Amino acid sequence: MTENYLPVLIFVGIASIMGLIPLLLGLKLGPRKADAAKDSPYECGFEAFEDARMQFDVRYYLVAILFIIFDLEIAFLFPWAVSIREVGLIGFVSMAIFLIILTIGFIYEWKKGALDWD
Repeated sequence: MTENYLPVLIFVGIASIMGLIPLLLGLKLGPRKADAAKDSPYECGFEAFEDARMQFDVRYYLVAILFIIFDLEIAFLFPWAVSIREVGLIGFVSMAIFLIILTIGFIYEWKKGALDWD
């Protein structure tokens, strides 16, 4: 049984080593100059200028929801499209229901104005 997993374990081991070597070389050979700009906290590329509890525009959250809608759609649509013959009619109906739910979310975004570029 373990001989089936041996190639996978060898692959994971080699991939881990090949991923760790550049990291260790960078730590060992890279410059370590402390810089005030590098050590300062930032968010979204600029200095924080107000309280952490300030209100955000609702469009910020709507864009985040829109990203999640399209991200979920793509993440589930590709495997479904590849295996459409194996899943049959039940798989088709379940994906149709899933796409209808995502379309409802998209319409909500559209009505709230998340797609308007001001």
